[in-house]
Amino acid sequence: QVQLVESGGGLVQTGGSLRLSCAASGTTLRMRSYTVGWFRQAPGKDRMFIAATRESTNNQYYADSVKGRFTVSRDNAKNTVYLQMNSLKSEDTAVYYCAAASGMILSSLSLQEQYPYWGQGTQVTVSS
Repeated sequence: QVQLVESGGGLVQTGGSLRLSCAASGTTLRMRSYTVGWFRQAPGKDRMFIAATRESTNNQYYADSVKGRFTVSRDNAKNTVYLQMNSLKSEDTAVYYCAAASGMILSSLSLQEQYPYWGQGTQVTVSS
């Protein structure tokens, strides 16, 4: 069974940075062959798309709310995808999830239902 494991969350002050990691666990899944999306769910709100790195092209896509502040990258040798978060704001406080899917088309990157594999989430809290 494919499992994704996020790590790197925590408490940070406004303006600070965190780097989240997403790794495959208990499987030979090669992350390089999957589109990996990042989503977040703030308290009392729906889970929302924030970023993705697409399989094959490795192009990155971002929601407007994080564009210019967050960066998605891959380390194929470590079979891990990262989300570097800079200039954090209080509204970035949320549980962050990574998800993976293969055969994704561009128009589906932000659609949660298109991702069959999910991590358990990691809490990010930004304090002012």
